[in-house]
Amino acid sequence: MKTQLKPNRSTAVVKIGVSRQVAIPKRIHDQLGLEPGDYLEVELEGDRVILTPKALIEKRIAEGIEDIRKGRIRGPFRSASALVRSLRKARG
Repeated sequence: MKTQLKPNRSTAVVKIGVSRQVAIPKRIHDQLGLEPGDYLEVELEGDRVILTPKALIEKRIAEGIEDIRKGRIRGPFRSASALVRSLRKARG
């Protein structure tokens, strides 16, 4: 698979698999910081297919769970005023 470099662009020729799958070349994959399980938005613009990385709810939930595990959260609170007191205390 050959990658051609243009200013601010990386291009490569890839083959569509039997199941309509397309492999993203490693260099582009790494430049975008993609990981297995990430989502891409697929858009048709004229005769071009545009793939755009998307952070969806599942990834945000995973980040939230990580925050809980590392103790980076406060609460639950019995009232809104208890929440406000906690926020003021955290600010110093």
